[in-house]
Amino acid sequence: MHAVILIGLPAAGKSTFCQQRFADTHVRLNLDSLRTRRREATLLEACILDRRPFVVDNTNASVAERARFIVPAQAAGYNVVGYYFRSVVADCLERNRLRSGPGRVPDAAVLGTAGRLRPPSLAEGFTQLWYVSQVPRGGFAVEEWRDEVHGS
Repeated sequence: MHAVILIGLPAAGKSTFCQQRFADTHVRLNLDSLRTRRREATLLEACILDRRPFVVDNTNASVAERARFIVPAQAAGYNVVGYYFRSVVADCLERNRLRSGPGRVPDAAVLGTAGRLRPPSLAEGFTQLWYVSQVPRGGFAVEEWRDEVHGS
């Protein structure tokens, strides 16, 4: 059983990556879609009770935000895999400006998340971590995690 936690700024490509990689295999937990933490927690609990793989498609910027998903997943025997989206704030702001409708967030949301964003660490309970970078033409490069890069 796998639990996937996506970590990164708004407009870093998390939802596109989620769609490309996990749409057919994992239940998607996304606060924008579910609208409340209560619904999010209910769906998380259902996934764990049914032993279904899930992916958390939120910014998950802080250790505490990630722990809400890691702790119960670990307790249920899930392998918890994290994908950390390397991104430049200016690039995310530009991609965000190109969005329309509910997909576009205020610039303050991107900047605020950038201020809170902490790289993950295996010590948080992840079984495995990966770096993700956007590449030209809408693709992604996924690289093996190196804790020493972040001093963890």
